[in-house]
Amino acid sequence: MSQTRLGSWIESWANVAIGFAINWTANMLIFPLFGFNITGAQAFHVGIIFTIISVVRSYVLRRVFNKIKSLHHAY
Repeated sequence: MSQTRLGSWIESWANVAIGFAINWTANMLIFPLFGFNITGAQAFHVGIIFTIISVVRSYVLRRVFNKIKSLHHAY
């Protein structure tokens, strides 16, 4: 049984929510090492941008793999 589109979307958001917290912390720690002084708010906004990219990427990949799986089972 393949996953529904809604199920894929919810799973993607759950996966990325944890990644967002890690991303925010990493931004606060890593950016200063490269000479970028970043505030918590700036790290949050950068994190939002990358979170949106990540959710879309995860959703699209999941749908592609579900399509491949359904085509494979058709034969």
